[in-house]
Amino acid sequence: MLPHLAPTEDDAPAPPLLIFTVTGMGGIGKTALAVEAAHRARARGWFPGGFLFVDLRGYDDAPMTADQAVLALLDAMGVRGPDLPPTARRQYDAYHALLTERRNRTLLILDNASDPSQYLPLLPGTDHHRVIITSRDRSDALPARLIDLETLTPGDSESLLTRAVLDTDERDDRPAREADALHELTELCGHLPLALQIAAGMLRRRRHRDIASLVTEIRGAADPTAVLDKGSPGKDVYGRSLVLGPVLETSYRRLPPAQARLLRLLALAPGADTSTEAICALADLEEPVALGLLEDLAAAHLVLPVRCVDGRDSAVRWGLHDLVRAFGVGVVSGDAGLREEGEAARERVLGWYLRWADAADDRLRWLPGMPVPERFGEWGEALAWFDGERAGLVAAVGWGREERFAQEAVRLALCLGEYLYWRRYFDDWIAVAEARREAAGRTGDRLNEAGAWNNLGVALREAGRVEEAVQAHTRARDLHQAAGNRPREASAWNGLGNALGEAGRVEEAVQALTRARDLHQAAGDRPGEAMAWNNLGLALREAGRVEEAVQAHTRARDLYQAAGDRTREASVWNNLGVAQEEAGRVGEAVEAYGTSLEIARECEDWYGVGLALYNLALLHQTAGRPAQARPAYLEAADAFTRANAPDKAALARTQATALPE
Repeated sequence: MLPHLAPTEDDAPAPPLLIFTVTGMGGIGKTALAVEAAHRARARGWFPGGFLFVDLRGYDDAPMTADQAVLALLDAMGVRGPDLPPTARRQYDAYHALLTERRNRTLLILDNASDPSQYLPLLPGTDHHRVIITSRDRSDALPARLIDLETLTPGDSESLLTRAVLDTDERDDRPAREADALHELTELCGHLPLALQIAAGMLRRRRHRDIASLVTEIRGAADPTAVLDKGSPGKDVYGRSLVLGPVLETSYRRLPPAQARLLRLLALAPGADTSTEAICALADLEEPVALGLLEDLAAAHLVLPVRCVDGRDSAVRWGLHDLVRAFGVGVVSGDAGLREEGEAARERVLGWYLRWADAADDRLRWLPGMPVPERFGEWGEALAWFDGERAGLVAAVGWGREERFAQEAVRLALCLGEYLYWRRYFDDWIAVAEARREAAGRTGDRLNEAGAWNNLGVALREAGRVEEAVQAHTRARDLHQAAGNRPREASAWNGLGNALGEAGRVEEAVQALTRARDLHQAAGDRPGEAMAWNNLGLALREAGRVEEAVQAHTRARDLYQAAGDRTREASVWNNLGVAQEEAGRVGEAVEAYGTSLEIARECEDWYGVGLALYNLALLHQTAGRPAQARPAYLEAADAFTRANAPDKAALARTQATALPE
């Protein structure tokens, strides 16, 4: 903003009146920026007439009117007492005349405006002066240069707190000694300057307590603003009250009922940001109505539009600042009627998630001959929908810890396993499986509880927590055995065999996977049998029984081909190639890897692409062909990166770098 306040050259034509509107949520630092810019500009001699400042108190219970503000401005220019015109019209005339006659360039700051009627009558009638308006609301009432303030970056937030503490006592080593706690404190403050300023004051007064104690206190509170307001030092350097709660309360109270309702409900939405479609379900609104309300809330800086990476208009999502979300949750929890309104909204959005997650999951599991699921005609459409809604879906499953939402949350969790496995979001999968297990246990649903243990075991194994995976699969197996559910027991044996193999207990793995195969065969479950054969092949190879491994993978391949399951067929081809290579059948291995690579690319299975390329590179390297191995390793690294497997991408790049020139 500061460069635009600079005067023009003497011989340059006068520019049009330049008005700056500094907007942002309450506590973002609008006044501080305007006043700091004014002081710096005056120090450079740009405003020899100084600056006139009036606080319009736009968000107080009794905002200042333009008629009241003009009196304050006239007083600042020396017009008072008997010199003051008796009527408002003549006061405005006097005010504008003084500004027109005032040859010394002046900066007018109209602070904290909530409505254009407060400032429009106060604008100078000359282009000689400059105006800065600060407001929580973005207005279209006049042409102005808009300066939208956002929260501080994490680094700037930490620097602010560190500087505030050291300015008081340069020997205070808490920021350096408690870097992690300092970082978490800035996160809890939402990087909002007002919250950070309050936290800094609390740290100064709590000189003999560590930063972690304040972090613990704020984290343990239902509403962080309550802790911060309790510890507020009172006033800032401008004489304003340093309290967060009233700042948010005044913004909320000024909203029309429909906007206030949507803000409350959005505070209850799962995930950090939410799609327009999910918000429509949450609030039971048609999309044009919801979009209009969201845009109004965004103009008031209470809702944050979040543009997705692909930049599509339809990819705009909507979020809340953490402190606004906490405030909204507090408003709902304090009123029985609003609580029921909120619970009904959560039921609606959970039902919406369940409907489309079920359809998207069906599409990911689709095989030839099955009906095409509603909405998702293409596999990529289902995957893209899951990608966009992932955070909300995972958070919504967590609602299953509440009895009202337990059954639907369990059903939703069932729809996420294939996607989370495909995208390798194992931490999310663990969280989903844990929530499903708890919810199923709470409702006495032993079948789903056992299934959750089995899924948890798979996720734990993929995350490298092998011993925990063995325990989870064992628990699943025992529950299914007790219930006499042989098909589900077979799946548990399958998972247990894989976990035992990862744990180095190869013979036990072979036994478990043989049991899984036999149970799947007895039940006529061909997909399950194919999976068991494939996993058995891996265990047999580890046991040194290579020819048996080749036969097992071949059987799995044939079953998947018969089912038309191309993705899993690609995986089996890769495993078959490894077994054939170990059996000395290198030519067949190369063909197997090539087939796996072709199918994986066709299915956009980037992890499978990476595995096939890595194995081909390793084969070339073993054969002394570094010129062929290097590009294959690098392509594998790119594929692993796309598949969210950074450890394997790093390994592939390391292998490529280590090859001789």
